[in-house]
Amino acid sequence: MTEHLGGAVIPTGFDVPVEPLRSAAHYTGEPGCIAEARALASRFLEQLRTEWCATADGRADGELLLLVSELVTNADRHSNGPYILELEGTDTSVIVSVYDSSTALPRRFPKNPERVGRHGLEIVHALASELTVERVPVGKRVRAVFELRRD
Repeated sequence: MTEHLGGAVIPTGFDVPVEPLRSAAHYTGEPGCIAEARALASRFLEQLRTEWCATADGRADGELLLLVSELVTNADRHSNGPYILELEGTDTSVIVSVYDSSTALPRRFPKNPERVGRHGLEIVHALASELTVERVPVGKRVRAVFELRRD
């Protein structure tokens, strides 16, 4: 917000939110969890547009949902327990973090158009500007940074 006093422009310090927008959900692995995670990401992106005035290019909606879907599917298939999806966003990017109980780190396979399946991490690498995997006390965290615009 900017105030105008006698022709002078005075920044008030409230032009953008101070903290990133955050959302998280816990999933048990029951049928429908992956669709619920995608719906959460869709609502989150709309909230970013409203509260942060985020502008995303035309590919962002579909690609963010695909990225979330791939990460949550991996957690669903490869962990022995529940998993957590965390979203953190600003007007320029969304950080997608998935925590699961497996300590096995994901592997990225070499490109092979004849291979059936196991393309998830390859897809995530193509969509994210940054990808990190780290072990945490209860398993691992996979964290991907998704840019809302590619300039």
